[in-house]
Amino acid sequence: MRIRQLPDDLVNKIAAGEVIERPASIVKELVENALDAGATRIVVTTAAGGKSLIRIEDNGFGMGEDDLRLSVSRHATSKLKDDALDDIQTLGFRGEALASISAVAELSIATRPKDEELGLKLSFDGPRLVISPNPMPHGTVVEVQSLFKNVPARLKFLKSDRAEANATTDIMRRLAMSEPHVQFILQGSDRQTINWPAQTGENAAKNRLGQIMGNDFATNAVPIDYHRGPVHVTGMAALPTYTKANSLAQFYFVNGRPVRDKVLIGGVRGAYADFLHRDRFPVVALFIDMPSADLDVNVHPAKSEVRFRDPGFIRAAVIRGLMNALDEAGFRASKTVSDATLAAFQPGVAGQPAPPSYGLGETGQPSIDPQVNRTMQYQGDYGYRPSVLSPNMPRMDGLNTPSARMEDLDSADLSATQNMMSDEHPLGVARAQLFENYIVAQSRDSLIVVDQHAAHERLVYERFKAELNNGPVPAQKHLIPVVIDLPEEDCARLEDASEALSHVGLGLERFGPAAVAVYETPALLGNSDVHKLVHDVADQLAEWDNISIVMERLEEIAARMACHGSVRSGRRLRAEEMNKLLREMEATPHSGQCIHGRPTYVQLSKVDIEKLFGRR
Repeated sequence: MRIRQLPDDLVNKIAAGEVIERPASIVKELVENALDAGATRIVVTTAAGGKSLIRIEDNGFGMGEDDLRLSVSRHATSKLKDDALDDIQTLGFRGEALASISAVAELSIATRPKDEELGLKLSFDGPRLVISPNPMPHGTVVEVQSLFKNVPARLKFLKSDRAEANATTDIMRRLAMSEPHVQFILQGSDRQTINWPAQTGENAAKNRLGQIMGNDFATNAVPIDYHRGPVHVTGMAALPTYTKANSLAQFYFVNGRPVRDKVLIGGVRGAYADFLHRDRFPVVALFIDMPSADLDVNVHPAKSEVRFRDPGFIRAAVIRGLMNALDEAGFRASKTVSDATLAAFQPGVAGQPAPPSYGLGETGQPSIDPQVNRTMQYQGDYGYRPSVLSPNMPRMDGLNTPSARMEDLDSADLSATQNMMSDEHPLGVARAQLFENYIVAQSRDSLIVVDQHAAHERLVYERFKAELNNGPVPAQKHLIPVVIDLPEEDCARLEDASEALSHVGLGLERFGPAAVAVYETPALLGNSDVHKLVHDVADQLAEWDNISIVMERLEEIAARMACHGSVRSGRRLRAEEMNKLLREMEATPHSGQCIHGRPTYVQLSKVDIEKLFGRR
């Protein structure tokens, strides 16, 4: 069979398959064109999920007749200055969208520049292009009908009208996030109208994210603003206690372009690694501004993928930017933790309490998640031997006590108590201990319930990390080494990792074929259960199955050790010990969640409590 040149109409249909996958692809391309044309108001109208109608109206620059004719030709664009692919300043640049759309659907374009009294309309009469006068406001209206009428095979692969409409909504959501100064309206017979008014001022980006992701997100997120060389990382990141069961609430933008990139996703995962349960995902809107010369956006026709010249540099910038923002949050936990607690007191279906939640639903509002219900019930009692709260904190007596113990406030130092209920101490003063695990505290206008084990676990872990950053963790030597029997394979792994383990204060050596001798343990852990500690570390090494990465994961070993150094459930605490824990939480970043991602405290305002009793 001889080689032949394909006809132009077939070439256009083949090329269109790369650019136009579904109605949402058309919306993305046309809205990007409108943004590149300087539009400040964009209206998108759809019908049948975009299969029968897509109309994009904007108030941008418009086009003259010559540009209008060229606009539907393949590889015709006004956006590449000097043909420089390494200096792309616009969302579009390939010059394929309109030509691809006209190959697979009925296309018409009406446009009028600001300096013209009359607009023009482009339409097709078969293969013939027709341009006629058209009275209209300045701007451009692009109308697409009967999608894939020329490619019926592609039409069969489209999903239901609702699914296609949802895909368009998702595209519009991302584009609206990237351009807060533009008004976006999404309407049609297949949906309820969505209007995102333009935002102005220094809080424009935050307000737009609140519009789209919900006010809950804006309330429970912290701003990101970090420079690393020529790279600027901005956006908002939710507190670690405000999560989702999937990654659909993560949005990434590079130079204003919505993207999905493994480098950025990995950076977010790395920044939240210390804070989240493995089944939960953070909620973020991340914007990267960087020199266009260090970025390749010409990777895929859909322009949703990018390549970084130095991906390691970008990943480090994302991690540091997010960690700085989360550090600034201090001990804060998301308000949805308190909302979930209040919901537990409200009657649910068939008289059962409504399940709590602390995450985003598909509409941007809190969602019901059974995992969170288990989280709220977590006590963290593994039955380990008691240890001290900290090297500077008094030891606690392991006494059998009632499940609820109130302090004798009459004999307390009332002036000191009042000082601790000031704005300087937002976690207030301890009033009681419940079930030997929960500290009940009162601030100026709130009731706070703290999980003592989860909170102290985070405090110990943060001390571990601080000491690791300054060198090996201080260790305490044992007068008599503790000999621990283990399977030979575990002994071998511990022996191979002994040098790395010494950096976290765990000193051990092989003691025969099936035992190790532990001669020092981290000073932070006090008199912890050495047997349980070593067994846990051995299990962790077996899970990695690669001794060479132990040094890279010392913080994960420290996290496991922190469980052994934290105050246990079932411990009776004195008033000064409880208040000491509250003060340390206030001074320690990330103390609002334990190392497993669970909340360490719940805060109920006086107003919320009064509502429970019908006083408001």
